Amino acid sequence: MEQTGVEVTDRRFAVDTTFVLFFLAIDLGQSTALFSLDSALSLLTLGMVLVLPYFLPTDAEKPEFLNWVLGRSLIAVFAVVLGMMFQQSLGVLLPEALRSLPMTLLILTAMVSCYLQLCAMIRFRLAR
Repeated sequence: MEQTGVEVTDRRFAVDTTFVLFFLAIDLGQSTALFSLDSALSLLTLGMVLVLPYFLPTDAEKPEFLNWVLGRSLIAVFAVVLGMMFQQSLGVLLPEALRSLPMTLLILTAMVSCYLQLCAMIRFRLAR
């Protein structure tokens, strides 16, 4: 196929950080004491992961900021509710050994996201 002068938009804009946001929100929903210092720090981190990926450098055309943040906020709220349900099901429906699963998945996705973002930033570009 022949490409015209129109640039193709990248549909993967901040997908990797969305997974980090999802698992971080599940971990926040799973925490037992919602009004504690660790929950406040998790909420602050969740807010940063919610907004800051919009400002990462990319070749793709960025969507409108308000719609982008609204979509990610809905994902975060859904994940917090899912984390609360996960906490309630531990020991009843799910084995207690799965308690650390959201944090494990958060660490793995954060490592992959960091790797992808660093590769995108230091990628060699051909001179024109």
